[in-house]
Order: sequence, then C-alpha cells, then structure tokens
Amino acid sequence: MFSAVTKFHDYGKQTIQAARYIGQGFAVTLDHLNRSPVTIQYPYEKLLPSERFRGRIHFEFDKCIACEVCVRVCPINLPVVDWKLIKSIRKKRLKSYSTDFGVCTFCGNCVEYCPTNCLSMTEEYEPSTHNRHELNHDQTALGRLPLSIHQDFTTQPVVTNYSVE
Repeated sequence: MFSAVTKFHDYGKQTIQAARYIGQGFAVTLDHLNRSPVTIQYPYEKLLPSERFRGRIHFEFDKCIACEVCVRVCPINLPVVDWKLIKSIRKKRLKSYSTDFGVCTFCGNCVEYCPTNCLSMTEEYEPSTHNRHELNHDQTALGRLPLSIHQDFTTQPVVTNYSVE
C-alpha cells in the first residue's frame, strides 16, 4: 500500500515539474511576441555600417607617391604598385596600382600607414561576384566612389539600436 502511495506522490511531482517546464517555455514565447523582428528584407533594406567599418578601399591616384609603404605593411603583400623612376627629377612616378579583393583581409594597415592619405576605406560591403577575376581592381576601379546607402534610392537604410540589457 505504501508503494502505491509513493508512486502516486512521485507521479504528482513529475507532473508539477513538467507543468513548470511548459510554463517556462510559454513565458519565453510570450516574451518574444513583444519584440520587434530582427530580420531585414535585404535587397530592399540595408543595415548602415558602423562609423569605423572597413569596406572596399578607395584609392586616389594623384596623391600617391609610389612609396610602397602599403605593400610593406600588408600582411600578405597584396597591393601591386608599378612605378618608374624619373632620373631628371629623381622621383618615382606611379604607373599603376591594383588590389585583389578576393585575397584582401580588409585589415586596414595600408590605409593607416599611407603617408599621403591616398587610401581610405569606404562603406561598400557587397563585393561579391560570380567571377573571382572581377575582384582584382586597378586604379580606375579603386578610384570609383561607391554609392552611399543614404543616396541609394532603391533601398531604405535600417538603423538598429543595439542595447545591452
């Protein structure tokens, strides 16, 4: 008789514990119903990059003095700088400059250490393509400024306020 009572008592404890777990799950579900959605409709809405975002590199050909500091500080020696020496004035003249964004790690060292500030980071974060050879940009492609998200009329910028609770 006592074994039947203890089994009934254990069954009651398990039932109460299961109901508690179901209640906790339901509370989490109700909590999530009050939150706004996190997913954005990507092609039509884009997140604004942060102030210190490191996107595609912008290059200004006229400012470059062909010192090759960007190549020396790059962890993978990525920028290709082609120059010729003008002996009459004893200066280098830049012939071409190119970067392969398929290999670039976007570390920002080239921008940080450039003595003439001819390199800068843009907010462009969509460098994907179907052909990896299209990621090799010469000075013409690097000199093109991307369209800012604020100026792009086909999209709506989404500002997120991340708060720490």
